[in-house]
Amino acid sequence: MGERSDEYLMTAFAGGSMEAFERLYARHRGALYRYVLRKVGDPSTANDLYQGAWEKVIRARGKYRRDAPFRAWLYRITYNHVMDFYRRARPEAQVQPDELESTVPGPDQQTEKEARAMSLKNAILKLPPEQKDVLLLKLESGLSIEEIAAVSGIKRETAKSRLRYAVGKLKKSLKEAETSTDNER
Repeated sequence: MGERSDEYLMTAFAGGSMEAFERLYARHRGALYRYVLRKVGDPSTANDLYQGAWEKVIRARGKYRRDAPFRAWLYRITYNHVMDFYRRARPEAQVQPDELESTVPGPDQQTEKEARAMSLKNAILKLPPEQKDVLLLKLESGLSIEEIAAVSGIKRETAKSRLRYAVGKLKKSLKEAETSTDNER
């Protein structure tokens, strides 16, 4: 089948080609799973939502329009699926950021890289949901601002602004964490 575009492959899949679906799945599985995992924080829940998103893609294959960017379409389905999960979940059943902390032994046994990764993860968790959404769509899927706006159902400038604020808050949070670590030494 060669290197075909996502849009071509999705159209071929809608026409019955399982090989086209397998290629789409292989191309997008890693980034899509990471996006869902970072949205929900729990691997088990993320796996269920990830599989559910692909099931929705399969069921909606006949509705796909080739002129629509496939990645934006895929992430819109996934985004809506995750939002539906949160709407159905009871507030007390939602995962709290405190519950996501690592159980890895103390900082003396971790590398500086692991500490930075944890600081980044915590900083992302503290972002307001709308800023976290656009940041994760950018980081995990590489979507453009226009595609993020389409996926999120917001204006381009709103998406751009949310991304800018998210990055600013992450920088500030990471700088504070670094200062705190330096003061502890």
